[in-house]
Amino acid sequence: MALLVCLCATEALANEGHEYRWGDFAYRVVNFIIFFGILWYFTGKLIKNYFRGRRQNIQDTFDNLDSRREAAKKKLSEVEAHIANLEQERRAILDESRSQAEALKKNIIEDAKRQAEQIVAQARLTAENEGRSILSQVRSTMADEIVDAAEKLLREKLGPAEHEKLITNSLNKVVLH
Repeated sequence: MALLVCLCATEALANEGHEYRWGDFAYRVVNFIIFFGILWYFTGKLIKNYFRGRRQNIQDTFDNLDSRREAAKKKLSEVEAHIANLEQERRAILDESRSQAEALKKNIIEDAKRQAEQIVAQARLTAENEGRSILSQVRSTMADEIVDAAEKLLREKLGPAEHEKLITNSLNKVVLH
């Protein structure tokens, strides 16, 4: 329709000062309609298919964008939930680490106390054994000294006759028993 108005305006400007030739104008309009009809006959299906395909392509794009937007929203909510859970997981891990550290500390302290008790007990045993050993050495040394002193005293006080008598008495006691 706009084309028809343009043709009329063009014709009017071209014939300024002249009379309109309506027959020529009608011929041009009929010619245009026939041309447009032939053009539509050969390209109409292509144009319709193009616009249908374009419409379908746009619709598919919108549907795809909608599904991607929904997927993005879902992914965002999952990420937000995961972020919220990270704080809880962090707290749980810290609490678990603290409890493990406390248990480890308690075990180390108990082991250290047990080892200290063992060291003290071993030191007592060693001290007792050394004390017994020293006491035994002192007794042995004292016994040796007493025997030496007694032997020395006996040699000084006993004469050869008394010495013979003492040996005979000792032998008689050993043989009789």
